[in-house]
Amino acid sequence: MITVIDYGLGNLASVANALSKLEIPFEISSDSKVLKNAKALILPGVGAAGQGMENLKARNMDQIIVAQAKKGIPILGICLGMQLLLSSSEEGNVECLGLIKGSVKKFNKDLKIPQIGWNQVKNKNNSALLKEIKNNSYFYFVNSYYCEPQNKKITKGITDYGEKFCSVFEDNNLYGVQFHPEKSGDVGLQLLKNFWEVVC
Repeated sequence: MITVIDYGLGNLASVANALSKLEIPFEISSDSKVLKNAKALILPGVGAAGQGMENLKARNMDQIIVAQAKKGIPILGICLGMQLLLSSSEEGNVECLGLIKGSVKKFNKDLKIPQIGWNQVKNKNNSALLKEIKNNSYFYFVNSYYCEPQNKKITKGITDYGEKFCSVFEDNNLYGVQFHPEKSGDVGLQLLKNFWEVVC
């Protein structure tokens, strides 16, 4: 079973609908005991990094997520959830969970921000999440910031929005996607199915 973390900022209904459609067993929880016993975690997120970290810390979830990551529990960060897995974010100059070395940066001010809508993801390397998904498939994005991992080898998907940025990363048991798979139609469902296969 996958546990979707409820910390007050996730797009929980859409994620739940997608997992239900795939018949993937899941639960939505903010209970520390449930999170500590989870087989896999999804950290969704819509909003600002500062508020996200504040919410996690207020519920002691930041420490639980870090502990679960160190135990090898598969964790998928979606949108803001992906960004919170990194070391820090320029959005409020906030320290994040620090599970992935790197920073979250703001798009060039000359671009329309946030990026809202469909954009392509180029498969860079062999990817568990992008398995059976055609190269340059379109996914649905809503983001003003993007992830820049220090280790370029973990970047599995690249998207171009004024500049090329990491839209998918995989680092052992840690996974992140900048787009919303739960709002990305069939390719998004395939990605969530692929994550479930990793968990199993």
